[in-house]
Amino acid sequence: MIEKTDLSFERAVLIGIVTREQDEDKLEEYLDELEFLTYTAGGEVIKRFSQKMDVPNPKTFIGTGKMEEVREFVKENDIGAVIFDDELSPAQQKNVEKILKVKILDRTGLILDIFAQRAKTSYARTQVELAQYEYLLPRLAGMWTHLERQRGGIGMRGPGETEIETDRRIVRDKISLLKKKLATIDKQMEVQRGNRGQLVRVALVGYTNVGKSTLMNVVSKSDVFAENKLFATLDTTVRKVVIRNLPFLLTDTVGFIRKLPTQLVESFKSTLDEVREADLLLHVVDISHPNFEDHIDSVNQILTEIEALGKPTIMVFNKIDAYKPEKLDEDDLMTERTSAHYSLKEWKKTWMNRMGENVLFISALNKDNLEDFRKKVYEAVREIHITRFPYNNFLYPEYDKYGEQKE
Repeated sequence: MIEKTDLSFERAVLIGIVTREQDEDKLEEYLDELEFLTYTAGGEVIKRFSQKMDVPNPKTFIGTGKMEEVREFVKENDIGAVIFDDELSPAQQKNVEKILKVKILDRTGLILDIFAQRAKTSYARTQVELAQYEYLLPRLAGMWTHLERQRGGIGMRGPGETEIETDRRIVRDKISLLKKKLATIDKQMEVQRGNRGQLVRVALVGYTNVGKSTLMNVVSKSDVFAENKLFATLDTTVRKVVIRNLPFLLTDTVGFIRKLPTQLVESFKSTLDEVREADLLLHVVDISHPNFEDHIDSVNQILTEIEALGKPTIMVFNKIDAYKPEKLDEDDLMTERTSAHYSLKEWKKTWMNRMGENVLFISALNKDNLEDFRKKVYEAVREIHITRFPYNNFLYPEYDKYGEQKE
């Protein structure tokens, strides 16, 4: 079954590097996200270490001097886990473990651990288990040091299959088995999706922790699990929603994240079929996050990977209640005014203006501007529906004329 790394109340340190592609500000932002991931997994970050390097050290990721500094800090402060912001190669992980003698995780391993904790249904657990085995396979060498292959030569042949080779074969067989299991479930889910009739399908997509599940709860009056942690929702939830008299299906999907492990993208591609087969996407964005534009790019990148980018999309900028622009004094002539100082009105005049009518600003938590949201979604779903069934036109009037027809 899925193994969970127990990080409960575990003291951890984070390590990242500044490179030509990743400046100090970008690293700081990634480490903030890594700290949130650690908190989500149940750990507590005690300190961050960073180093400027052109490329990571192929043996230990960071330089020997910095590694010695980390080793001393880990020893003196009872640190239980050291977490790297980038994926470590199997050799790097093995070498670092030898030096620091504590649990070593990278961003991929940490995300996989959170997914293991959050997977509730058999389907989600199978997906996560597959991703974990694919991550584990190249790292088995580092886990077996007590058995080495015997030297060659007459009378010195190996005993056949060594223990590590046996383990690799077991893991490969397990991967094959899990892929078959997923393929079977995928077929069942395909049949389920086909049985949903001709209702218009709407999918919520977006970065992790932007408020998709909260919005789902408000709109569908259901009780989908939502909390202020990364990857609160792993299992795809589908609800039938009716706005005025127009029914449609609303799907809540797993949140995306930057540097998403390739194993997870592959494992969850079938879950993302809900997105691929949707008629309309609601791209939810946390506008209160200082780097929400990067989040939009990350989501669009994954949508491109699953061939879902060209679909009709409404941008839903959520958490307007939490949005606070940075203040700039009128007499401050030194500080350059950037987008961090924009008010919501100013943001609406930027690239968002080019999206025309397909932009909404709401607060799902405080239910601000939800009437605008309902109207926009109603009109978009209505347009798709009457294109598909022109003879149903009279059943669903325009949103503003709905009351008139009723009377």
